[in-house]
Amino acid sequence: MHDIQAKIRFLPHSAQKVRSVIDLIRGRNANEAMEMLKFVNKRAAQPVYKLVASAVANAEENFGVSRDDLVIAKITADEAPTRKWRRFGARGRFKPILRRNSHVTVILRERGN
Repeated sequence: MHDIQAKIRFLPHSAQKVRSVIDLIRGRNANEAMEMLKFVNKRAAQPVYKLVASAVANAEENFGVSRDDLVIAKITADEAPTRKWRRFGARGRFKPILRRNSHVTVILRERGN
């Protein structure tokens, strides 16, 4: 049994918002997860779909595993460095803007028969 892995680094979505998408597919069959992600109405769903598709392609190409036998064993969204902007408000005040990023990792495993 191989652990097949794919990562996105510096995804321009907050980890909190990405987690709401990845919680839907954790533990599911890879084909079923990809089908679900096509219809999830969140902006973070498309990059997560591409990540799972990449992991499935890695499994097929590098390990010769059929996509029907793959299960999402682990998927995490961790915080990445935050980009900080400044905007100046009324009366000389300072309004910080935080652009949050995330690192997403998916690990696929072959289903135990």
